[in-house]
Amino acid sequence: MSEQDISSIAHLMRRAGFGAPLEELEARAAKGYDATVDELLDPESQPAMERDIMMRYKTDWLSQAGLEGQQEEWTFRMINSKRPLQEKIALFWHCVLVTGHAKCEYPKQQSMELDMFRTTGMNSFHDLLKGLSKDPAMVFYLDNCMSHAGAINENWGRELLELFSLGVGMDGEFNYSEDDVKAAARAFTGWTVTNSI
Repeated sequence: MSEQDISSIAHLMRRAGFGAPLEELEARAAKGYDATVDELLDPESQPAMERDIMMRYKTDWLSQAGLEGQQEEWTFRMINSKRPLQEKIALFWHCVLVTGHAKCEYPKQQSMELDMFRTTGMNSFHDLLKGLSKDPAMVFYLDNCMSHAGAINENWGRELLELFSLGVGMDGEFNYSEDDVKAAARAFTGWTVTNSI
């Protein structure tokens, strides 16, 4: 394997993940560029991150079930995952399909959202939007949990059409109408989150 092979793999791992140590770059270069791309595109072929691994390095992690603990877990996953593209895609969708922890009822909701991005983020956009529509963090963030007959909340319907899907065309015109927003809001009325216990 040449320095050029390692350099190409290093570039790939920075773009499709968060970099990699030299030993991993050498192993991937020995496998070949195409085999590495195939492996990255099939995250299920690699072992998932085991939560107990985090416990080995930070024994009080579970006691920090709030935002700080979640940030630490995700940072650890991004650095150590055997599925780097899956984590990079989760980060991408987290930045595009935004929610905020301040409006979530439980901190775990954002972790669940990241799990949804991991499982559907490399699938079709249709599947991703379906998952997002049911996502507790998004349901709370855009107030769909308060949308019910007699008091329809248009936040989710509007954001779904304006920011997450149809948006504004190249001509500067909206690709949806106010009637579309009202219809989407009405269609999602009653979609909420209930405790499983």
